[in-house]
Amino acid sequence: MSGHSKWSTIKRKKGVADAKRGAEFTRLSREVTLAAREGGGDPDTNFRLRLAVDKARAANMPKDNIERSIKKGTGEDKDGVDFEEVTYEGYAPNGVAVMLECMTENRNRTVAEIRHGLSKGGGSLGENGSVAWQFDRIAYFTFSEDKMDFDSAFELAIEAGADDVTVDDGEIEIVGPVASFKEIGDALKAANVEVEDAGLRLEPKQEIALGVEDTLKVLRVIENLEELDDVQNVYHNMSISDEAMAALEAE
Repeated sequence: MSGHSKWSTIKRKKGVADAKRGAEFTRLSREVTLAAREGGGDPDTNFRLRLAVDKARAANMPKDNIERSIKKGTGEDKDGVDFEEVTYEGYAPNGVAVMLECMTENRNRTVAEIRHGLSKGGGSLGENGSVAWQFDRIAYFTFSEDKMDFDSAFELAIEAGADDVTVDDGEIEIVGPVASFKEIGDALKAANVEVEDAGLRLEPKQEIALGVEDTLKVLRVIENLEELDDVQNVYHNMSISDEAMAALEAE
């Protein structure tokens, strides 16, 4: 399982999302709003919106909040703030490349907070294109092996255009090209598979390995960046060893 997926798994196990539910609701609300703005307010015809709404429901976001976020995106709510998607690039400690996907109504504030978060942790903000070449954008889906066995998931995913299917600690992950995103999602829905997480993410072309202490140092910087209100996702090219995972869980 990729370093990004391991980090996401650890966060779920440690209950970080529950401890910071307010910030999580903010991110999910913005994701719903942007999806509705780009593809319309009907989850049945807007696949990105359907996934965003599913994530919001899974996080126990109130129905009224979800509907209000959709209306902000479609323009029905005239008081809605106009957010835009912005991606920043930089380096965490030890030369680890990071990509930060943000949603903001104030670029100046966002870039200042990111620059501070990186420099405080021993990293630096980079120019556009400085690290983006080290990543590919892919589609991904994760769900419990209880929802569908690995062999069935593998067959379904490959037929729908996926590149790879893996299983780790009872979690199945499907990855594929961006163009396969909707087809895989529709196939899983038709098979009544409840997806725990899905979307488009950045995957490093190559990962770098660090010692346990350095790995934990980088992960702390990443976690601090993820706590910023305007940051939706942080991606990196650091591999996370089993030893580092164990040390992280023990904290």
